[in-house]
Amino acid sequence: MKAALLFSSALLALASVSASAQGSITKVEDGALVAANGMTVYSFDKDKPNAGTSACSGQCETFWPPYKASATDVPVGPYSIVKREDGSPQWAYKGKPLYFFSKDMKQGDRNGDNFKNMWHVVAP
Repeated sequence: MKAALLFSSALLALASVSASAQGSITKVEDGALVAANGMTVYSFDKDKPNAGTSACSGQCETFWPPYKASATDVPVGPYSIVKREDGSPQWAYKGKPLYFFSKDMKQGDRNGDNFKNMWHVVAP
């Protein structure tokens, strides 16, 4: 009985951590992923899925800021964390790093969708 209670408590704790971690990463609005801050997130065609790195740095990063993860963030489900060139962690969805677009000024903006046919709003 004690073991079952301990197991149930551990399972419940794990489930709540997973749910809160995922909830803090992104949510879906109008068929697209948006960050916890409500801003649209994008993927970049030059990023290789599951490569563990980002192909956007330097000048690219100025226009397409990475969706940075914190050192304590825990990825769940289709989310992962990749390491940027400078060593900082960045959120990824289905193995592809996530970015914001510097020209998106308010929640719901999608000004970067299909930019140069290489940047895309991420659909779940």
